[in-house]
Amino acid sequence: MDHVVYVDAKARELEKLLAGEKTMIVRGATGRKLPYGRVQANDRLFFIQNKGDGMVRASARVSEVFNSEKLTEEQSAELLQGNQSKLQLTPEQIKRWSGKRYLVLIEVANIQPLEPFVIDRSEYGNMDDWLPVDTIEKVKK
Repeated sequence: MDHVVYVDAKARELEKLLAGEKTMIVRGATGRKLPYGRVQANDRLFFIQNKGDGMVRASARVSEVFNSEKLTEEQSAELLQGNQSKLQLTPEQIKRWSGKRYLVLIEVANIQPLEPFVIDRSEYGNMDDWLPVDTIEKVKK
C-alpha cells in the first residue's frame, strides 16, 4: 500500500528525514483515525510539505509501526519523549501530539528525494494529512 503523507514544513520535517536526523513520524488523535491500523511494514510513504504547493518531494519505506492502545495524557507524552531521538519533534509538535489518546509511531527507512510531482486529490475531499492511495500511480498527475 502507498500513502501520501503531509509533513510539517515549519518544523522542517522533510529536511530532517532526508538528512537522516529523523527516522520516525507520528500521527495521533482522540479516536482511532488514519493511519491507525492502516499502515504496515514495507508500505511506501510519499511526502508532501504542508505549505500548499502539493508537490510530492520524497519517498520512504515503512520499517516498523506501533499503534498504541488508549493512552492517558501522561502516557502519550512519555511515549513521545521516549522516541524523541527518532522523532526530532519541535516544542510545538510535542505540544500538538502530547495528550492524544491514540498515537501511531511509524519508523521509516530508505528515504529518497524524488523529482517533484503533483497528485490528483479529487477523490479525497477532506484535507487530511494522511491519504492511503493504494498505489501512487493512481493519483500521480
